[in-house]
Amino acid sequence: MIRHTVVFRLKHPVGSAEEKAFHDAAKALAAIPGVEAFELLREVSPKNDFSYGISMEFADQAAYDGYNTHPDHVTFVRDRWMNEVDDFLEVDYAPM
Repeated sequence: MIRHTVVFRLKHPVGSAEEKAFHDAAKALAAIPGVEAFELLREVSPKNDFSYGISMEFADQAAYDGYNTHPDHVTFVRDRWMNEVDDFLEVDYAPM
């Protein structure tokens, strides 16, 4: 199992239509084959400057690789993520 996580901050104001549109587009990633346990999260800790998180799981490396190269993911990263995310940190985990 691989758990793919990313914390991020958007360029859009909180509560804006642009923020909602971004979140709606991000939620659509859950429909990509191989994505399990998808969550879009709001950061509540004052210990960092990020505002949101995404977490999802994949059964194995092949499922994760399929997600990374899936046209819907590639399009989301190119058209939304690269233009609307101010800063992020990606961390991927596998059980020990």
